[in-house]
Amino acid sequence: MPMSFWEEKTLDQMTQAEWEALCDGCGRCCLIKLEDEDTGTLITSDVRCQLLDGDTCGCTDYPNRQKIVPDCIKLTPQNVVEIKWIPTTCAYRRLAEGKGLAWWHPLVSGDPQTVIDVGVSVSGRTFLETEVDPEEWEEHAVDWPEYEPPEHL
Repeated sequence: MPMSFWEEKTLDQMTQAEWEALCDGCGRCCLIKLEDEDTGTLITSDVRCQLLDGDTCGCTDYPNRQKIVPDCIKLTPQNVVEIKWIPTTCAYRRLAEGKGLAWWHPLVSGDPQTVIDVGVSVSGRTFLETEVDPEEWEEHAVDWPEYEPPEHL
């Protein structure tokens, strides 16, 4: 059985299309993070970026996302290991750490629904940032985005 591109190449060697295909579409990276001013601890909220579709978990203006949302960070092979809030379930992070893709990743399972079925997706679980007063974001702190499914069924 031939190896798949993510098993044959490093993140640096991937084409743009291969890099983009690694995204499992969970939407976790598009949740608003809050930083505790005293401790520096990052807290994830269930408030999503204004561009994230809450059902499909797709960016509604991916090509222009960094112009519209200046805080939007473009992931690269270099920064994916440096950004502390990248979920442990993220394919980019997993590959950078030498773990390979999870069994539920659409490139492995063949079905994007597995991301939702295992509880990794934010689909249907968030609030749009333009509909929540920033003063109330702290009240939206949640720990479910830290959930990591078992490595095997």
